Amino acid sequence: MPTLERINVTPVKGMALHHPDRVEITSAGIPGDRRFYLVGASGKMVSGSTFGSLVRIVADHDPQTEELSMRFPDGTVVAGRADHLGEAEVTDFFRRPVAAHAVDGPWSEAVSEYLGTAVRLLRTDHDGEAVDVLPLTVISTASVRDLAERGHHDGSLDSRRFRINLELDGCGPYDEDSWDGETVGIGEVRLRIEGAIPRCLVTNQSPDTGTKDWNTLTQIAKYRPRIKGDGGLPFGMYGTVVQPGVAHLGDTVQVPSHATSPD
Repeated sequence: MPTLERINVTPVKGMALHHPDRVEITSAGIPGDRRFYLVGASGKMVSGSTFGSLVRIVADHDPQTEELSMRFPDGTVVAGRADHLGEAEVTDFFRRPVAAHAVDGPWSEAVSEYLGTAVRLLRTDHDGEAVDVLPLTVISTASVRDLAERGHHDGSLDSRRFRINLELDGCGPYDEDSWDGETVGIGEVRLRIEGAIPRCLVTNQSPDTGTKDWNTLTQIAKYRPRIKGDGGLPFGMYGTVVQPGVAHLGDTVQVPSHATSPD
């Protein structure tokens, strides 16, 4: 029986992932996940695929106190209240406008110094809007293992490189592909699976250092047909929330009875 194996979230897009034992899931996804993001001097969104070393910064945000802290690799911690907001801005997220406000405080300067280029920290006006496309992402650990085997990866392949919200164990490789358009239960939560995720360069990077350590995209391209339309390489699936609730590690995953592993 498939179960929820790991949860991956981060308060700041591109920074280190956290792995809570439980999360609330609302219609907008996981509250607080990627609530903050960075933009460059031109106002364009800054991603981990461009600045891989962002993953070495550990950010924590307490929504009750609004305390936001960032711990840098050298042990420096920059912290303060993140509810002091500046000018309103709109950022293009893959041709989708996201309304946000600049965050006043020490973080922009600290991250700029760390990256060696000017960036600014923004906070979305609404939860769930700094995701790439849809509120949630899902993948099975079997798919990751299959990719590693096909690509002759030396040892296990760390699934964190895919930065997917919900990792499922006990499935066959690519079972999640066969759920497209169907409703899947995780504990009390119900998700509708809504298409394949086109993968980007961040998947080539170590989830610990952000440096390229494997040709992940090349390996996917060897056996996974590109997504029709945008031509991206598929790995993992998007999801929208049909029934909100709380998801816990170990929750049973209820999948469509007719769904089978793709050939």
